[in-house]
Amino acid sequence: MNHTEVAKVFKAFCDSNRLQIIESLQHGEKCACNLLEELQIVQSTLSHHMKILIESQVVIQRRNGKWTYYQLSDQGFEKALKLLSDLQLKAADYAPSCQCE
Repeated sequence: MNHTEVAKVFKAFCDSNRLQIIESLQHGEKCACNLLEELQIVQSTLSHHMKILIESQVVIQRRNGKWTYYQLSDQGFEKALKLLSDLQLKAADYAPSCQCE
């Protein structure tokens, strides 16, 4: 397990703006201009959040002329669920090591 890649995925879920973007994209693909209106943030802030979401592979983008469109990635969410499941399984493999009794 590459901890850097795992951190990228979970970083995507650790900000309220990014969670709002994910929630908005649950209704389908959206243009950056629509996300800006919905979130009432400036373009540079949206770009920062989208970069993190794209690096995590939770969101994918496509360009059409000067516009960028975003949508959720089923594969990205499957990856996130698998990472979380793997962490839980690894934690279950470890017995408590404290001998404090």
